[in-house]
Amino acid sequence: MDAKRKAAGEITLLLAAVREGDRSALDRIFDRLYAELKKLARSQLRYGRTAASLDTSALVHEVYLKLVRAESLSLADRSHFFALAAKAMRQILIGHADSLRRQKRGGGAVLLPLDEELVAPALWQAEQLVAVDVALAELERLAPRLARIVELRFFVGMNETEIGTLLEQSERTVRRDWRKARAFLHVELERQGLGG
Repeated sequence: MDAKRKAAGEITLLLAAVREGDRSALDRIFDRLYAELKKLARSQLRYGRTAASLDTSALVHEVYLKLVRAESLSLADRSHFFALAAKAMRQILIGHADSLRRQKRGGGAVLLPLDEELVAPALWQAEQLVAVDVALAELERLAPRLARIVELRFFVGMNETEIGTLLEQSERTVRRDWRKARAFLHVELERQGLGG
């Protein structure tokens, strides 16, 4: 048995332990998948979609805290774990974007004159991220599988091959679903006045 298969088997056993209520198994899962989670976080943060206060370690640690605090975790498999991690990353990134928007709108702070050119790009990214979240929530309601692909692609930064492997779908299916999801999001963003 090669090392990759052995590691996958360990993760499967740990996920079963989490399902049975062993919360310490989640610690061991994060230990074993930390490098992969950091890679995903690094990919996401490289595109500047969050407030500057997050780095890869902070994003992974916030995902860990979010999952540890969950009352129950029913993790079916590795794919489900990464989908849950992607959803947690999405929620964290949206939270940071909302925080940035509140800060821009005052948030109870004393207003100081700022150069709009310095603030506008970061705010635009926050506004766009929140708009994508609203559109994605609608897509999730209508087509959960497409929404999952968007989460993994947009919020985690995975490519079609990686998503296909994770979701056990052909690359062709992922590519087709990605096109459908993008078309839906494009229409939704235009409806919100952010299309282009």
